[in-house]
Amino acid sequence: MTLSRIDEELSSDETEETQPLLYPEKKWSSVSNELSIVLLNAMPLTVTFLLQGSIPSMPLLFVGRLDALQLGGVAIANVTFTVSVAVFLGLTTSLDTLCPQAFGARQYKLVGLYLQRCVILAFAIAIPMILAWVYSGCILIHFIDNPEIVKIASSYLRLMTFSLPGFIIFECGKRYFQSMNNFTKGQYILFICAPFNAVLGYVMILRFQLGYVGACCSLIFTYNLMGLIMAISIYFCHIDMKRNTPDLDCWHEVSSKVFDGWSTMIELSLPGIIMVESEFFAFEFTSILAARFGTTVLAAQSIASTVESLTFQIPFSVGVAASNRIAFHIGQGNIRNCKTAVGCTLVYIGTVLCLLNFSLLTFGRYVIAKLFTSDPEVISSTVPLISIIAVNQFWDIFNVFGAACLRAQGRQRIGGCFSLIAYYVIGLPLGVYLGFKKHLGARGFWIGIGTGIFFLSITELMCVYRSNWTKILQTAKKMHNY
Repeated sequence: MTLSRIDEELSSDETEETQPLLYPEKKWSSVSNELSIVLLNAMPLTVTFLLQGSIPSMPLLFVGRLDALQLGGVAIANVTFTVSVAVFLGLTTSLDTLCPQAFGARQYKLVGLYLQRCVILAFAIAIPMILAWVYSGCILIHFIDNPEIVKIASSYLRLMTFSLPGFIIFECGKRYFQSMNNFTKGQYILFICAPFNAVLGYVMILRFQLGYVGACCSLIFTYNLMGLIMAISIYFCHIDMKRNTPDLDCWHEVSSKVFDGWSTMIELSLPGIIMVESEFFAFEFTSILAARFGTTVLAAQSIASTVESLTFQIPFSVGVAASNRIAFHIGQGNIRNCKTAVGCTLVYIGTVLCLLNFSLLTFGRYVIAKLFTSDPEVISSTVPLISIIAVNQFWDIFNVFGAACLRAQGRQRIGGCFSLIAYYVIGLPLGVYLGFKKHLGARGFWIGIGTGIFFLSITELMCVYRSNWTKILQTAKKMHNY
């Protein structure tokens, strides 16, 4: 089943559900029930994302104590690594659609089959990525003047190729458990691996004096440990369910079917990759441009980006939990529960989070800036940026939740197209114009990006509002062939 014409069908003006349902209606869920489920599931996800985000940053703290040259090389390599592996994050958004829908429809074996397909597809994508990292020196030399930094960064990336198996298995396995309503598995694994990464980094970098090689090795061991524990967890989950509740066992025996049905997964994954990469590149590009205004503005921009990233974690976690819940109801064929889950996410949780984030950033902007620096000039440059980020919360959160709803419906293509327009037709051009032509500096960048996100949130919410749920359920049934 291909998805080339799905978005046109799902966005039609006919939203009346006059056709009989594909499945008998299940028990209706209340708003309070949906709120409690989404929020409870979002709590461990927030911890998971924060801990996972700390892993590649931890070695930088120790390398920074050695010398500026190694710090520069590791920093460049880390940015390159993050940009590259974001492809896998976009790829696994297909599992956010497929696995919960299959689980809700009680097609349990399909959940495991989708996991296997995604892992194999990710390993296939990793091959050209590995080649790019091996020969990264030939690419980086065109962007960085210092050959020593290029040498360190390229050596770092060559070693980091050994971290990809663990990274891929952990990311795919995390989605596998989330679809089964287990949102704590990734958290518990990171409770082990995040401290392990910190201790190993300290020992290898500072005690054994291995420098950037030690930083790289600590990440390799950590990511592969994460993947190993995740694989063991999947195996024992399969053994336990096979023994006690065989009908609910989601693992699919490895077979030739793993190489079938890739078209649907690819068509869901490509827009997900575009959404993740377009947003990441937009924010990274503004950081590069901020360097033209001097070190003070660059420092303020770095602090603002960090604050934005931290405030993003809670709504993103809620979005993942909501996406899973909505997709589950789609799999069940329960239109009323789908609408209830969407409504409570957008209206109740979205409104409260907007007000909370806005209040926190607005009234605490000076305190937040002083947490990162004691330089008065940097603080005075950072505070206006935090104020703009605070205002942007009113549409950024709805952008996150709108994208989550579209992901649950299998309509990532809409988000992918509008993301490109929002960031590269509206956001960045306007930001550059305001920053350089109107002399607003980094403030202009944030206003421009915020305007693009405003457009993105409005378009996504309109698409969700006009959803034809009957056709969404029909499409889900065709996608899973049941």
